[in-house]
Amino acid sequence: MESRQPGKQRKALYTSPLHKRQKMVSAPLSEKLRSKQKRRSMGLKKGDTVVVMRGDYKGHKGKVVKVSLKRRKIFVEGVTVQKADGSDRFYPVDPSNVRIVKLAKRTKK
Repeated sequence: MESRQPGKQRKALYTSPLHKRQKMVSAPLSEKLRSKQKRRSMGLKKGDTVVVMRGDYKGHKGKVVKVSLKRRKIFVEGVTVQKADGSDRFYPVDPSNVRIVKLAKRTKK
């Protein structure tokens, strides 16, 4: 962040372009993956297996179904809420509240 002013920091988050939001949607790796990948965290991708670490769904393990860069949220398989009409919908989870357990296949550039 460029500024110390909270209002400017929030504005920078809300108006940031998609290529910068990609970096914001990242999560820490499990201990096993940390030693293998030699990094602490990675950007989330559809297909990654994660464990929810905080909130009502703490301890739930599932695959990432969708990554929303616009909202800076992810949707995890099995983390759903029931709507008034009885149908289920995915509950948005903040990427900082999950830990990556297994990586989806990534291509090298």
